[in-house]
Amino acid sequence: MERFYDTTKLAYIKNLSYCEGMHPDLSLTLSETGAGRPVLLLHGGGGPATVAGLAERLSRSARTITPVHPGWDGTQRPDWLTGVDDLALAYLHHLHDRRLRDVLVVGSSLGGWIAAEMAVRDSSGVITGLVLIDAVGVHVEAEPITDVLALDARGLAEHSWHDPDRYHVDPADLPPGELARRQANMATMRTLADNPYMHDPKLLRRLGRVHVPTLLLWGESDRIVTPAYGAAYAAAFGNAHLELVPRAGHLPQLEQPEATYELIETHLLRTTTRPVTTG
Repeated sequence: MERFYDTTKLAYIKNLSYCEGMHPDLSLTLSETGAGRPVLLLHGGGGPATVAGLAERLSRSARTITPVHPGWDGTQRPDWLTGVDDLALAYLHHLHDRRLRDVLVVGSSLGGWIAAEMAVRDSSGVITGLVLIDAVGVHVEAEPITDVLALDARGLAEHSWHDPDRYHVDPADLPPGELARRQANMATMRTLADNPYMHDPKLLRRLGRVHVPTLLLWGESDRIVTPAYGAAYAAAFGNAHLELVPRAGHLPQLEQPEATYELIETHLLRTTTRPVTTG
């Protein structure tokens, strides 16, 4: 059962089960913190831990809703949920069901792709701003997306981080439970995004219809999707601009959290259709 809280700074976690069209078997696991403008924060393939710090910062000035994508971190994924478009529609329906308005959607990597797919389908104007952080999702002929599923752990670190030595983890050093979690997450990502690999062939040409203010944040050292890929992505939107984050790779919210948060907060305040109170 859904629970609503009349509070300014209460942090809580809730499980929400709701019917997505003819699919009562879809259950979303959400964390929700803070008060103010609704922000839907969508993680990438690495799971919700990759945006946990950003969620905490955003919750100081916004009502921050952070789902765990079905199939990640042990959550259930219905058999019919086989694509990013399914996730985009599920989250749009969730926003509608809760009558949320003036929503800023922030997505990292795969989450940025979901955010873009939501925006092209948002016929009701629920979404009033977007932030895409090193997002995948489109095909750019001259800047192919690196196949992370084909990389070993060292190669993944080299492509993902400005400082790979700091963040590289040898799978042999992981506890069995953590290794199993990561492998299950990657299996879900293969189901949702491996064919075609990490993009929707139609998305790039559809983005021109999206005129809500859109910020694309890109780590200067990202080798999974390069800054040139980000520039092409930004150019496809009807109202977007690209900001580069120095000394950061594919996850600038982890390598340069303060710089990343400040850029997002500025966009949050600039794009709202309602007064925002910061704490």
